[in-house]
Amino acid sequence: MQPRYLPRTLEPFIESASRQFPVLLVTGPRQVGKTTLLKAVAARSGPKAPRRYVTLDDPLLLTLAREEPALFLQRFAPPVLIDEIQYAPQLLPLIKQHVDAHPGKGQFWLTGSQPLALMHGVSESLAGRIAVVQLQGLSLAESLGLQPARAPFVPTPGAHPGHAAPAPPPRQSALSWLYTRIWQGSFPAFAQRPAPDHDLYYASYVQTYVQRDVRQLAQVGDLTAFTRFLRSAAARTAQLLNVADMARDVGVSPHTAQHWLSVLQASGLVYLLEPFHTNLSKRLVKAPKLHFLDTGLAAWLTGWSSPATLESGAMSGALFESWVVSELLKSWWHRGCPAPFHFYRDRDMREIDLLIVQDGHAHPVEIKKTAQPTREAVRHFSALGNLGLKPGHGAVICLCREALPLTPTVDAVPAWAI
Repeated sequence: MQPRYLPRTLEPFIESASRQFPVLLVTGPRQVGKTTLLKAVAARSGPKAPRRYVTLDDPLLLTLAREEPALFLQRFAPPVLIDEIQYAPQLLPLIKQHVDAHPGKGQFWLTGSQPLALMHGVSESLAGRIAVVQLQGLSLAESLGLQPARAPFVPTPGAHPGHAAPAPPPRQSALSWLYTRIWQGSFPAFAQRPAPDHDLYYASYVQTYVQRDVRQLAQVGDLTAFTRFLRSAAARTAQLLNVADMARDVGVSPHTAQHWLSVLQASGLVYLLEPFHTNLSKRLVKAPKLHFLDTGLAAWLTGWSSPATLESGAMSGALFESWVVSELLKSWWHRGCPAPFHFYRDRDMREIDLLIVQDGHAHPVEIKKTAQPTREAVRHFSALGNLGLKPGHGAVICLCREALPLTPTVDAVPAWAI
């Protein structure tokens, strides 16, 4: 049976970028639907402009691309979609030569699931000629087939979500329904029916990621230690980053741990939320906050066997926070927009989970696993006066049923409606 395709928020931006640049690159973790997305957009072009598809996962085609890149591009002339371009960076200089000699938009569409080595070649060869966009797993709205909001999420006075908050199924509480989503994760495979076995899927995913991407592209020698490091990162989601502690737990040097962290970051598996600070304040925490971007993968790596055990377990709040941050990142990234995200924490332990800094305003966002937030949740928002920015409207993203004003400048917003 043909897998069900769920429309992605990124589609209009891809069409727009392809009309402006000769080369388009979609990056992101494995199995988030990069190729499926591009094939769906290409299909709308109709028979007048058919786009060839070639994958470098094919050993014969990969050998041709590496050993005879000029012949490869003659064989697969544009418009073409080349999958997993990171395996043959030799193609990039020749793609540059082609688009310089044959001006035209949307000639080459590329995907790459491990941009650690890829992006150096892109910046060297295709600067000014390529649009780079990032794709993550399905947002909640995408997985439910809901119309996405018209713009990236920013708390504004009286604003309501761009899509209707979905109703949990009968006989299931909103909390258990949401934690089923958090535990399941955002890979498109879980939106299919029947969904794959949770443990088998993630075990296979980690094995493929470690054996292929890490071994081939990141030059990691001790794969067992790297897998322990991956688990260590998942266990520290929504916490301040401490590379020295992670290195000590895994038994590697801090330098090795820092390199491995850059591998996870470049692979799109983790996101480092940087603290906001200015020269006006010397008392702010400088370490970033680590967020594991797919909570299903993080839940599997840390051993939570069901949504119920996760909901009541020690990582319940941390994975809820990382899930919200991931959803908000998709709200921006899946529209082709960089996310102006930071967090605030000072030496007096005043903390704000997220700051969305836009147009000179800092919009504070607190993330709380509660259905009845109080004004106590926003007590640290007053610390924004120390940053030299104008405080913007804020939000408490929580488990409430509908968006309601909490104070004159802060709304309570349902987590499933962002």
